[in-house]
Amino acid sequence: MTGQRISILGIDIYYVSLGTGFPIVYVHGNTGSSRWFEKVADIPGYRTIALDLPNFGRSGALGAEPDIHRYADCLLAFIKALNLEPPVLVGHSLGGAVAQSLAVRNPEALSAMVLVDSSSPTGLITPRERHPVIEIMRTNRGILAQALAATLPTNKDAGFFEYLIDDAVRMNEKAWIGNAEALSRFDISGLTTSFAKPVLVVQGKADILITEEMARKTAEAYAAGEFRLIENSGHSPIVEVPELFKEILSDFLGRIMG
Repeated sequence: MTGQRISILGIDIYYVSLGTGFPIVYVHGNTGSSRWFEKVADIPGYRTIALDLPNFGRSGALGAEPDIHRYADCLLAFIKALNLEPPVLVGHSLGGAVAQSLAVRNPEALSAMVLVDSSSPTGLITPRERHPVIEIMRTNRGILAQALAATLPTNKDAGFFEYLIDDAVRMNEKAWIGNAEALSRFDISGLTTSFAKPVLVVQGKADILITEEMARKTAEAYAAGEFRLIENSGHSPIVEVPELFKEILSDFLGRIMG
């Protein structure tokens, strides 16, 4: 995959694209980047597109306080700029919150949504007493690596993990605590009924950030929501068990695309 750039709302956005066909747009999580979807980029019959959100990876800064709805506005503008038909959005972790923000406010802009170990419609609260730890992660690669490794308990690709760390340290310095506060503020629980299209919630059983109960409640919040538990994965099945995730995604796509 060759990286490309496009200006979105005055922000330089980096993205990668693979294949042809109906579009799938991948949205990464906190400290993430488009690279997190590298192992699940090849979905036969579909065009997959993964972007670095503003403040992340190789993209420019948001230019405002980190906010889930602002990220979603950029995502919507990105979809429009690429002239995509309403895609299937696949959001991981914080990216799931971004996808949900877009879905409930602009349901016509997407065809379906897949939420992977996602923040719930009521967000994810990080206690303020943990903010100093986040600051240490920002400046200490070793501590950051330990924290990310805990979210990937079944990962066996050490080389790829180092690339993920490389991208994590690129995150805008204001976004480390800013993203935590953005997720704490996020709450669309009163709007989920506005999105009636298919929603698949995928959850790794060994996730230490999002519980199975939280994920099941997210699926229940949507009229056409369904839930799939992956036994042998933590927070990031897109990295830990990519082939299984591709099977799950392909099955879902086959059922909803008919």
